[in-house]
Amino acid sequence: YILCPVFPPFIIPYLPKTNRHTLNRIVTHKKMRLGLKGLALLLLLVLLVLCSSVRMCDGRSGKHWRRNKASSTSLLRRKGKAKSSGSNKQNSKGNQNPYEPSPSISPNVPASPSGSPVQGKGRQAPTMPTPSGGSGYTLPSTPPPPPPPPQSATAPTRSHDTVFNVVDFGAKGDGVTDDTQAFEAAWVEACKVEASTVLVPSEHEFVVGPISFSGPYCKRNIIFQLDGTILAQTSARVWGSGLLQWLEFTKLTGIAIQGSGVINGRGQEWWTYSDPNDDDDDDVYNVELEKMPQIKPTALRFYGSSNVTVTGITIVNSSQCHLKFDSCQGVMVHDITISSPENSPNTDGIHLQNSKEVNIHHTNLACGDDCVSIQTGCSDINIHNVNCGPGHGISIGGLGRYNTKACVSNITVRDVNMFKTMNGVRIKTWQGGSGLVQGIRFSNIQVSEVQTPIIIDQFYCDKATCRNQTSAVAVSGVQYENIRGTFTIKPAHFACSDTSPCSGISLTGIQLKPLIVPQYHLYNPFCWQAFGELYTPAIPPISCLQIEKPAGNSVLSDSDVC
Repeated sequence: YILCPVFPPFIIPYLPKTNRHTLNRIVTHKKMRLGLKGLALLLLLVLLVLCSSVRMCDGRSGKHWRRNKASSTSLLRRKGKAKSSGSNKQNSKGNQNPYEPSPSISPNVPASPSGSPVQGKGRQAPTMPTPSGGSGYTLPSTPPPPPPPPQSATAPTRSHDTVFNVVDFGAKGDGVTDDTQAFEAAWVEACKVEASTVLVPSEHEFVVGPISFSGPYCKRNIIFQLDGTILAQTSARVWGSGLLQWLEFTKLTGIAIQGSGVINGRGQEWWTYSDPNDDDDDDVYNVELEKMPQIKPTALRFYGSSNVTVTGITIVNSSQCHLKFDSCQGVMVHDITISSPENSPNTDGIHLQNSKEVNIHHTNLACGDDCVSIQTGCSDINIHNVNCGPGHGISIGGLGRYNTKACVSNITVRDVNMFKTMNGVRIKTWQGGSGLVQGIRFSNIQVSEVQTPIIIDQFYCDKATCRNQTSAVAVSGVQYENIRGTFTIKPAHFACSDTSPCSGISLTGIQLKPLIVPQYHLYNPFCWQAFGELYTPAIPPISCLQIEKPAGNSVLSDSDVC
């Protein structure tokens, strides 16, 4: 066909559709005459047309040569579809290549309601590439997804920014209205948000009845921000036949109570010593006093929780124990104040039971019972930089009551000041119990006007008389270091069991001087079945401590193993 003076028109339908229009113009031109140069130009044009259908030019762009995706059968299908679609799609502008799929609008190009790219006046929207000069081109690949939009600087990124103020839930804070339901409602919402805050605002007094802030379905790390005052209910009907706790936090992780507020148990309504004719009583005597149940509630209790923090707050005048941790792990108590009158009954400052990894430091404790009471199931307890007094000192026990088994280990009490307390550092067990107390260290204890600074008592009894029993909780490995100051009754008291003597007692740097107080009688140190060692001379001498080991006490019985 190259030698033919006129390009054969029957070949035109078999050429690619993108080039038919151009070839028709060439063949049908009125005055076209083919010379040698015309034939050469025509030959070049044919070669370029063939090249565009085979995509051989992909090799120039550095890509591997491959067969065109469109097979002959698909080409015929597309050709038939193009014929049936009408000639309005075959204009020279925006002509679509039949060899590529229908292009979708780029995500970077805004689309009009009709689906076509919007053309701006100052900027032309990108168009699909078209063949140029008859050379092939690479089909555009699917564009990568656009990057996610940047996060707004004002959007909250942490859930702890959510604060639930009890006032917003209806609390009055007037010292009269019962705000229990408002506290419950605020807690329900805060419970759903991790690191949220329940706010008890300052300059308000909220009257609250018994309430439980409970998990375990609450989110972690909730803060109870106590800046105001919480007052206990004084109506007997609120307490029914008696409850063991007033404010309770159960089965929580990362719970923290902090702030400068006050928890006031208003224990005057419970204490039997209250006298309506006593002018020293700041609060008015309540005529319902005799109707209050005998079971008294703990002011603030944590149960079954981990990573607990209590800091900054003040707890006063609890009807019984002020702050209790039961079955907790990872407890931090610091910079708090606990206060109740010296003659308020059973008002322990901090009570620990079945709890592990507890730290108590930089705390002021003044109450009518033990400043800190450590009960069975406790281990890894560290108490330091604490002021204690008035009160009954820092005690381990009483343990083994009702013939139970008790286990306490790894307890450190150091850098403590005690003022006008009944006892200093004490271990007390009931007769008839079993188990073991071991790994105890009392160090750097400064006592002032303390009745008995050092005590181990395996015959503890809180009644006039108790039944004698042979078994006892074993006590072993107790260190006393640098116990110094003044005492008013006895410097040391070691009363140990005949069947389970105390062993491994060590005394270092004991310097205790008597202080004569008219109502007290002074006694010398007392020891019974107490075995250990004096590493430095004691003042006064504690010569009753037996140096040798107790006979037959090298192996603990099965009942004593913890």
